[in-house]
Amino acid sequence: MASEQVPLNRVRNIGIIAHIDAGKTTTTERILYYTGMIHKLGSVDEGNTQMDYMEQEKERGITIVSANTTTFWKDHKINIIDTPGHVDFTIEVERSLKVLDGAVIVLCSTSGVQSQTETVWRQADRYHVPRIAFINKVDRLGADFERVLGQIYDRLGANAAPINIPDHHEDRFKGIIDVVSMKYITYADADGMEMIVSDIPAEFKEKADKFHHLLIEKVAEADDAIMEKYLAEEPISAAELKAGIRRGVLKAKFLPVMAGTALKNRGVQLVLDAVIEYLPSPLEVRQAQGKDLNTGEERSCIPADDQPLAALVFKVASDPYVGKLFYTRVYSGTISAGDQLFNPGRDKTERISKILMMHANKQEIISKIGAGEIVALVGLKESKNGDTLCREKDPIVLESMRVPEPVVSMALEPKTKADQDKLGIILRKFLDEDPSLRVEYDHETSQTIISGMGELHLEIIIDRMKREHNLDANIGRPQVAYKETITRKVDKVVGKFISQSGGRGQYGHVVFNVSPGEKGTGVKFVDDIYGGVIPREFIKSVENGVKAQSCNGILAGYPVTDMVVSLVDGSYHDVDSSDIAFQLAAKIGMKEALAKGNSVFMEPIMAVEISAPEDFMGAVIGDINTRRAKITELGNISNVKTVRADIPLAEMFNYANALRSLTQGRASFSMEPSYYAQVPNNVSEKIVGARQEYLNSKKK
Repeated sequence: MASEQVPLNRVRNIGIIAHIDAGKTTTTERILYYTGMIHKLGSVDEGNTQMDYMEQEKERGITIVSANTTTFWKDHKINIIDTPGHVDFTIEVERSLKVLDGAVIVLCSTSGVQSQTETVWRQADRYHVPRIAFINKVDRLGADFERVLGQIYDRLGANAAPINIPDHHEDRFKGIIDVVSMKYITYADADGMEMIVSDIPAEFKEKADKFHHLLIEKVAEADDAIMEKYLAEEPISAAELKAGIRRGVLKAKFLPVMAGTALKNRGVQLVLDAVIEYLPSPLEVRQAQGKDLNTGEERSCIPADDQPLAALVFKVASDPYVGKLFYTRVYSGTISAGDQLFNPGRDKTERISKILMMHANKQEIISKIGAGEIVALVGLKESKNGDTLCREKDPIVLESMRVPEPVVSMALEPKTKADQDKLGIILRKFLDEDPSLRVEYDHETSQTIISGMGELHLEIIIDRMKREHNLDANIGRPQVAYKETITRKVDKVVGKFISQSGGRGQYGHVVFNVSPGEKGTGVKFVDDIYGGVIPREFIKSVENGVKAQSCNGILAGYPVTDMVVSLVDGSYHDVDSSDIAFQLAAKIGMKEALAKGNSVFMEPIMAVEISAPEDFMGAVIGDINTRRAKITELGNISNVKTVRADIPLAEMFNYANALRSLTQGRASFSMEPSYYAQVPNNVSEKIVGARQEYLNSKKK
């Protein structure tokens, strides 16, 4: 069924995105049920949904890896990616949105717009992904559709309006009012298979008219044709309104909002209809751009089978039966099983042994795939996440993915010496799959350091090592990814390396101007040498020395960031100057620059959102104040109080247990990396002391 050929204008590539526990996986499960892909509904609580197939997902009741599936609805083919909602797995959302044409953003009608909702919204903005919103769980006690709608305006800044609204009161949910066609929808059965469409009851007429008018106003802001009719006070038909909504969504200037409860099987078919009616086909999105390696110019990838091939590998995963799966979006051209493809980024030729349509962890083998599709390829040897696949005669490199910086590190040691090589092989496999994971070897402590997006991220890696590869490891306490940076500009910093020990000597001499850089820019090297005072062949050596020293600051050996290093002067010796001499001179100069530039620690700050009953909020605020919190917002969700704060990551380890103790287990929280900030002096001294103690203990 999945391999069925469908015209490209009837293909939809969509993602389901949301904050954790908003109901993404349940919504996807219902989509598969109503489209006939499955015949029995699974439950996240029971661990038997189609899309959460990993053991860790079933145990925790959360999505950890994005899962692909393909289904059909009303003669349209829908490729769906169900993404995680937890911030620790944000790379899964990032790489999914990179290749998708549209998205359904799911919100909980009691929790509303939460921190990770804002994160996935910003990610979708970055890739210009058109969206529709589904306010889920409207059958819950405390559900408030209009309050969540207000948060969409205030927190997301979206031009939004409902295209349907719920008929609900407290935890009683009766039906849905369609404010486009002005009809009332109820359900004939508990499974929600049969919808009954009738006229809107008299008691809802005024409310329906109010939201119908609001919808026209908001669509008019995004679409000129509707604006003209609106200003002329001409009647606007349902068909015209739908066309206006579609044009607004395709330009990402309008967000249709829908209501329902996926768990109780209400409203999901209407979401499917909206995906077909309002979200774009591959023909209607901005064409992918890449650099044509034959001409050196930008080239658009026209979504057609007769165009040169351009495909992006956006995810690498392992399958116990077929080996590595390379999830790929084909932007133009076609791929057939047995094809020889070119990877220009690695200058390698790859052979495709199989093409698979994925349904979570199940597979369907197909012989050929065309433009606009998402598939898994088997047989690639050299390709990695973010690589381009094309034909050797038409080489193109597509823009790769943005990968977030890790914020938490922990030390790993295999329990036996015999497992040391095995650990390296397993970690290389995980690195291929997960670009947000980092692995380094600390020569001072003889430990392997893994870094990731949070404690849960690293916990899952350790768990997978044990379950999938039978490898036990000793684990060190999570370490914060501190960084160092300078706080003031310094000119004429000298780095000189001179060595004479018989025979040929070594001579390198550099002069730097250094200044603080913009946040998040890392260490930027600028070549400002004129007149040949340093030969061109040694400039790269100087840059390499600067980058090498940037990995180890002078305060406690943490990486250096946000610094501009300009090479302005220096000298060389005709005989004694060498690559290594200039590298060492640059390292010496960097150390001097950090000392004179008043180097300080920077620490990751987390944006934290805590929800707790009012009785406990005083204790919660008191506790986070001891954690160096900067409170940014206090609010209410029904009878629950919320607090948003910026808190250093170093103060948030094991916070879940502390919060449970404070609130008798009745509070919840979420956090995401926000920015880096300077560490206070009193804390800085503790960090240096703790780092030194840690290093000394490992040397014994």
